[in-house]
Amino acid sequence: MTAHTLLSRKTHRPPPGLPVMEQASLPLSRVHEICGRARRSWAVHIASRLLAELRTGPIFWISPTWEHNQLNTDGLVSLLPPQSLIFLSPLRAEDILWSMEEILRSGAAPLVVADLPAPPGMTAVRRLHLAAETGAGEGRFRPLGLLLTPGNGGAPGVETRWQMEPDHRPGQTRWRLERLRARMAPPKSWSLDRLGSPPQDHAGGRAGGI
Repeated sequence: MTAHTLLSRKTHRPPPGLPVMEQASLPLSRVHEICGRARRSWAVHIASRLLAELRTGPIFWISPTWEHNQLNTDGLVSLLPPQSLIFLSPLRAEDILWSMEEILRSGAAPLVVADLPAPPGMTAVRRLHLAAETGAGEGRFRPLGLLLTPGNGGAPGVETRWQMEPDHRPGQTRWRLERLRARMAPPKSWSLDRLGSPPQDHAGGRAGGI
């Protein structure tokens, strides 16, 4: 299946997903949550994976002006083409989700990332799901939404919830990735030596490439 077939709104039913590793994907036209200290790293990896499949953007990254941990654009050059990213910096907290909802509804972008100060409520998540479904029918793409939340997350109604934490050792860079919640898959954890490398599940077995 080609990338354009995978991410076009004219695909087979049920809606396809973006593979992030073997036997793990993110259903499109839906909203997902990423929490943990390394949540931005996992979101960047997903964006890189999507662009590798699709070979086109844009990707919207929404982060409020008061957030101190903004992405280092110089460090992204080796991971994402600079021209594929559009950054939005809302002045008010309520404008973060409003911006995400409008972009998802347009279907003009395959991925929208919202860096949030706290998990949104059920009503907000439902609105985002509906916006993504509308965008899939009226826009160019089946848009994917990522909610980045601090701590252990907890946004109700999300399609999947992932947690990524640094698990570095002396002389070794490593992360622990956990799928905490998914409608169609059980919880699972992986150990990643580096982003872009084949991950290992928590038992040490190979879990496929990403």
